[in-house]
Amino acid sequence: MKNAVTIFLFLILLITSSSVHAQGNKDKVEEMRVSFISKKLDLSSAESEKFWPLYNEYNDKVKALRKNLRQSLRKAPENMDEKEAEELYQLDIKTKTAEAELHKNYSEKIKAVIGARKIIMLRSAEDEFKQKVLESIKGKD
Repeated sequence: MKNAVTIFLFLILLITSSSVHAQGNKDKVEEMRVSFISKKLDLSSAESEKFWPLYNEYNDKVKALRKNLRQSLRKAPENMDEKEAEELYQLDIKTKTAEAELHKNYSEKIKAVIGARKIIMLRSAEDEFKQKVLESIKGKD
């Protein structure tokens, strides 16, 4: 098991080490994430076939919401007035509310495919994968 983890971390390190092939690396990390989560959840072929489109759709929608908020925050002038700040504040609240609603709706859809137990395992697997990626990045420093 330790050998598998070591190889996994080594692969992540190799993938993330070159910024020249950034998109290719993102694709490889994504492939590794899919593999990691699939193994952790022990998804059957039938579950995978239904789970991944829902999961990816959910993540794409969350990314779009967050991207919109980030872009708005970046465009905000440093010397914004109270009205402009209030608009950004409201956008932040709306974004968080929309994310929560997406989470609720997609969790129900995904639960219908993989069950509540695997939903909980999914959250843990996502966190574990992120931690492994961060550890491999820290190892490069």
